[in-house]
Amino acid sequence: MQPLTIALSKGRILEETLPLLVRAGIEPERSQLDSRRLIIDTSRPDVKLVIIRAADVPTYVKYGAADLGVAGKDVLMEYGGDGLYELLDLKIAVCRLMVAEPAGLAERDDPRDWTRLRIATKYPMTTRRHFADKGIQTDIIKLYGSMELAPLVGLCDRIVDLVGTGKTLKANGLVEVEHIADISAWLVANRASMKMKHAPLKDMAQRLGSAAQG
Repeated sequence: MQPLTIALSKGRILEETLPLLVRAGIEPERSQLDSRRLIIDTSRPDVKLVIIRAADVPTYVKYGAADLGVAGKDVLMEYGGDGLYELLDLKIAVCRLMVAEPAGLAERDDPRDWTRLRIATKYPMTTRRHFADKGIQTDIIKLYGSMELAPLVGLCDRIVDLVGTGKTLKANGLVEVEHIADISAWLVANRASMKMKHAPLKDMAQRLGSAAQG
């Protein structure tokens, strides 16, 4: 049988997933992990890791280039979850998806009065769905970074972005005004792999689930 391939993204998810893998008995090859290699061997010959962009994890898993993946709920919400099984909340990379605006605007603003908003975000689909459900029209500007800058230079009135400690918002004079979703990293699986490799995938999910519970 072909080895199991797990898709991970560099950054916080990779850093917080690695200890779970170790507790599950899977040691990545450290020299490869510290290199620019994108396919990483592990202590188990039947398990390999692929390192890709966070937004690409659902695509790799959906089309079978990876059997399993670890993706933030924010990415899965934006992707739509089509063609994937969301197996397990790993309860890592925890944060929240929020609407934020300049503190000066927030002093006189009431979200209950919103009718039309101009919003910058890297989550246009999620943002549009959220406000459409509330009957609020949105003009959405998609950005890929430096979200906090957008309202400061007049590009938009508000942003939708991930918030952890809130320090970056505060440093740029922004405040949280509406909660959209709590976010954490999830283990997802390819539908075909769930059938063809059911036993090893189930075993892996159970190992990671136990590791996530400490």
